Amino acid sequence: MSHGTDIPDGLTFWSFVDYAVERVGRAMPSVDLDAMRLVLTLHRVTSMVVYDLESSVHRPSGWTWPGFRVLFVLWLAGPMEAKTAAELSGMSRAAVSSLVNTLHRDGLVTRERADYDRRAVRIGLTGAGRDAIERGFVAHNRRESAWATALTGEERATLVALLGKLMEGSSAAEAKRRS
Repeated sequence: MSHGTDIPDGLTFWSFVDYAVERVGRAMPSVDLDAMRLVLTLHRVTSMVVYDLESSVHRPSGWTWPGFRVLFVLWLAGPMEAKTAAELSGMSRAAVSSLVNTLHRDGLVTRERADYDRRAVRIGLTGAGRDAIERGFVAHNRRESAWATALTGEERATLVALLGKLMEGSSAAEAKRRS
């Protein structure tokens, strides 16, 4: 055991997946351990990638991972209602609303009431926002490439196809989604 706790020696962020599956398997033999391993592994890898991108690229650029996601959507899709930006970035409307306040204050996005509905807010990139996301994306993509080098081209294509299949299956699982 480690440091006077009940935590086994050598247990790490990554080894915890095997540890958890083994412990749950002994305690609850009827649980779908393959599904548990899949989701735990997917979550852990995603957390590692997001943390790396945010700490090595986005925070040094002056924004957060959510800030990058909103800027990225606006950069590629153009001005839109804040609720559409929330949907496309996979965030809640409330989170985007709060984030837009910060991005607007920092001079990266415009914010105006929509002509067709005074309750709707349209957001878009400023010139400074466009410059920032273009510079930031170059660094972001370098980190993506660094992560992707662990796989061959064929493995990347297979993983992307499998993740797409998992996303399609979310409907069959009646998975909850942000809206």
